[in-house]
Amino acid sequence: MPTKKAAIDSREPRVDDYIAHATPFAREPLAFVREAMHAALPDVTEAIKWRHPFYLLDGRPFASMAAFKAHCSLGFWKGGRPLATALRKVIVAARAAWLAEKDDKAAAPPASRVTREAPSVPDDLAAALQSRAGAPTRFDVLTAAQQREYVDWVGEARREATRASRIVQAVAWIAEGKTRNWKYQSC
Repeated sequence: MPTKKAAIDSREPRVDDYIAHATPFAREPLAFVREAMHAALPDVTEAIKWRHPFYLLDGRPFASMAAFKAHCSLGFWKGGRPLATALRKVIVAARAAWLAEKDDKAAAPPASRVTREAPSVPDDLAAALQSRAGAPTRFDVLTAAQQREYVDWVGEARREATRASRIVQAVAWIAEGKTRNWKYQSC
């Protein structure tokens, strides 16, 4: 059985550097694989080969890991490849857990929907709507959420000039029967 000193010596400092300089999303999975490898195989040693961390058994490659732009990999060399049936069992177990979570969500009572009332229209927007023929009627036809989008958009303006230009634009769109985000409806 290896001593603590042997276990510490089996860790290559360059692997620490590799993980530290990997793409941010990859750091946690690489560290997880490293710890799992050392926990499962206390006699495994590390090395950097072909610019990637390798795990060696008796000085020969057993497995390697790598980080790329959008994914990580863990590969096993000769004799270390997991059996297809073992991989299938892991996949089936993961699917069962996924389905159980999905069923739990489906069995949960639906969240109650809160219906919000139409927003109170600011005086300046209401006056501008009254000044344009057909605009008040078209504004009343909009849903409460669509009305709120216009009211919020006008209310979020920090400067009076911005607020005034937004009111002019809002009244023009409302008079045409358009919602606030009409440009994105056909996307």
